[in-house]
Amino acid sequence: MFDKILIANRGEIACRIIDTCRHLGVATVAVYSDADVRARHVRLADEAIHIGPAEASRSYLSVDALLAAAHATGAHAVHPGYGFLSESSRFAERCAAAGLAFIGPAPQTIAQMGSKAAAKALMDTAGVPTIPGYHGEDQSLATLQRHAQQVGFPLLVKASAGGGGKGMRIVHEPGELAQAIESAQREARSAFGDDQLLLEKYLQSPRHIEFQVFGDTHGNIVHLNERECSIQRRYQKIIEESPSPFLDAPLRERMGQAAVAAARAVNYCNAGTVEFIVDRERNFYFLEMNTRLQVEHPVTELTSGQDLVEWQLRVACGEPLPLTQEQVSSNGHAIEVRIYAEDPAQDFLPSTGRIDRFCCPAGDGTRLDTGFEDGDFVSIHYDPMIAKLICAGADRQAALTRMRHTLANTAVFGPATNLDLLRRIAADAVYLAGEADTGYIDANLADLLAAPAPDPLYPAVAAVAEVRARELKSAYAGSPWDIADGWQANGRGRTRLRLEAPGQFAATVDVSMAGRNRYRVQYDDVDLTVTAAAAGAERLTIEADTRSAVFGILRHASQLLISSGETAMRFRLTDPYPAGDGDVDDAAHPGSPMPGRIVAIRVAAGDRVEKGQPLVVLEGMKMEFTVQARTAGTVEKVLFAEGEMVDAEVPLVDIAPDQEAVA
Repeated sequence: MFDKILIANRGEIACRIIDTCRHLGVATVAVYSDADVRARHVRLADEAIHIGPAEASRSYLSVDALLAAAHATGAHAVHPGYGFLSESSRFAERCAAAGLAFIGPAPQTIAQMGSKAAAKALMDTAGVPTIPGYHGEDQSLATLQRHAQQVGFPLLVKASAGGGGKGMRIVHEPGELAQAIESAQREARSAFGDDQLLLEKYLQSPRHIEFQVFGDTHGNIVHLNERECSIQRRYQKIIEESPSPFLDAPLRERMGQAAVAAARAVNYCNAGTVEFIVDRERNFYFLEMNTRLQVEHPVTELTSGQDLVEWQLRVACGEPLPLTQEQVSSNGHAIEVRIYAEDPAQDFLPSTGRIDRFCCPAGDGTRLDTGFEDGDFVSIHYDPMIAKLICAGADRQAALTRMRHTLANTAVFGPATNLDLLRRIAADAVYLAGEADTGYIDANLADLLAAPAPDPLYPAVAAVAEVRARELKSAYAGSPWDIADGWQANGRGRTRLRLEAPGQFAATVDVSMAGRNRYRVQYDDVDLTVTAAAAGAERLTIEADTRSAVFGILRHASQLLISSGETAMRFRLTDPYPAGDGDVDDAAHPGSPMPGRIVAIRVAAGDRVEKGQPLVVLEGMKMEFTVQARTAGTVEKVLFAEGEMVDAEVPLVDIAPDQEAVA
């Protein structure tokens, strides 16, 4: 076994690798950029070394900086994690040339499977089913357009070197093709340094199912069963599970054999994932092979009972696989959800900022993989994933029940997150029935974002929890005039609050004492008498009318998460006596939806624009976003140039709206 390894990555996966290395007694070296000086992976590692500025291209993607760090710290091996350089054959080659073991497949294997075009050709030779399309070397626009007509619409334009949805576009009709090709090539160049594209027939709403494979230097190759990855947004997975609720035993057997055949076609060694799409008739097709450990590997670990990072290290040391195919088993069910700093209601716009508080309950069958702790920052420079929450059970129903309960008691105070969306998916009938395909979120997003009418008790509990917190604070106050509880010298001790749950609830709530631990809560047409008693840290036993339940109370500053059982509701306290709302949505000066870099400008001063027309393309958090005109008019001025960095909400273009648009 290695004495010391350098982890050429950051965040959650770096922390995950450190956990296994500690178990095996292997020393770890973390690397960090200017943005990650106090990051969790830096705090956990045995050593840490600075490798450059916040920009990934000058730090985590700098081969020279990483190799220098390995040399300076005396590391014997490099673990690339996932993302960044994990699928770079050049990095693997440079590690070998420097005398470092690369914990992953051979460079030539990475190169073969890193090109989707080359991989498809290999799979055709190996007899693994592939999707009809074009993956040739001629990348001229005319050639791509000609082959697009032959493949037919809709079709998928995708980066040959890519993954994670980057450099990928759906084209529904010929008129959309040229712009889709330009955008995909630009995004692919930025993300992978390679703008080669391939075209594929777009299969409407298939299932996305992948198989974990492992090979060693002794010629052994096994699969550790499948993961269902159909719940996606922007072509990126957000929920994964194993086993798939869609596969029956015969199909699982055939797909497992195909996955092993795909790995054997390239003499695969170490961890890899063979991804398939499966149509409604249960025909399956090779999608791609990821030559690394996947983000979603924990669901396989929980169902197989194996530590896949340990497998990686042992195989890289020349040991044979720990299990034969006959010894591989799958027990129970595991589900993973990815908690992202993003706003689903704003087209999944990434969010940045300080994580003031991160709460997630621990327990049997529950695992949290994260690179963040309270006080850490979500940076514009990297992927916005905060954590992976994994829940396991004896069967799918048990795992789902545990997941719903855990999600209801999980909160991130700080940047916007997708937690509410995850909670609603976990309770949605289509998902519960195991019928969700890759089109599920797009088809159901409006319903998933539409918050249900709140149970009247939840705002009441939030108000009572706030009043009790103020009562506790007042116990240590020296004067009643210092207590912000609404008490009046000649009044009845009423507290007035303003509670808001965006898109779901907003009301001014009055709370008055009705006896010891009893509170009268009034808002709108609701009038409740609530009895509250402490039930442990951040928990209250609530009785109201004929109801009794224990509620979790998570709070930070002016925000509260109120939960009971599998249901949660988040509130924000605002001023009950506002001076007025001065916010204006100015369509004449469309702004940047997030901090980022301008990569394309679609208009110039004097241009006529229509509502919905693209104006500026921004790149931030590894994704592109297009700012569109919100009114018809004439462009007066473009305020920035390509390549410039802009902050969130900064106006980008000045537009003189048409008179009829203003009227």
